[in-house]
Amino acid sequence: MIVRILGCHGSELITTDSRGRPHECKACGFLVNGTCMVDAGSITGSLVQSEQDKIRNVLLSHAHFDHIKGVPLLADNMVGRTHGTPINIWGLPEVVHLVRQHIFNGEIYPDFARLPTVEIAPLTFQPFLDEKPIQLDGIEAVPVRVNHSVPAVGFLIRDEKTAFLYSGDTAETRRIWELGKEERRLKAAFIETSFPNDLKDVAKASGHLTPETLRGELVKLGRPDVPVYIYHLKPSYLKRIKTDLNALRLPNLHLLEEGQVITL
Repeated sequence: MIVRILGCHGSELITTDSRGRPHECKACGFLVNGTCMVDAGSITGSLVQSEQDKIRNVLLSHAHFDHIKGVPLLADNMVGRTHGTPINIWGLPEVVHLVRQHIFNGEIYPDFARLPTVEIAPLTFQPFLDEKPIQLDGIEAVPVRVNHSVPAVGFLIRDEKTAFLYSGDTAETRRIWELGKEERRLKAAFIETSFPNDLKDVAKASGHLTPETLRGELVKLGRPDVPVYIYHLKPSYLKRIKTDLNALRLPNLHLLEEGQVITL
């Protein structure tokens, strides 16, 4: 599998890199094999039209704005281009309900599951169930409930040879690590870490991890052989989070950056 990192931060902000050059932190969106988005924080600002045309499925971990905001603009760009085969927008039933009720309601944004007509609408919404596999263009995605401030899942995504975990937004949880530990094909784990240790109370209240709580989750995963890619860092706290992560001294820990392509 090829995972292209369109966005990997917990918000959007222009920061500077180690050389003082501007860097655009984008909301989370991972493109798998060119056809499936895992979360939709960054799509239209990262992909040209021909790349957007190839997207067939979008997996939403939850309904928070930074994870869904690319869907409306993708739909707008795809009007008249899907030729009767709409893009599948997948989510928990409550997530599908929230997105349809509060975004695609004809007031905040047009209902692109019905417009221009039901027959040629660019989107269709597909509810999934916890731990029930979904078949998507040669890959299988297993949604797994995680511990966030709203209904949310992470995903175990696999093909015949490889698999990876995507935690979604979560505080301390358990079930997704159990499934990851059992998965022999597991080649990578993408795990959120949103706040520095000194903001642990904020992280707990909002359903996120800090480097300190991440350490405990990695113990539950029990796979020190698997590379761990950290994402969803809040851009305002990048330096502090990185300092706390470095203090863990874990050799298989990597920080994601926009534009990375990871081949599993």
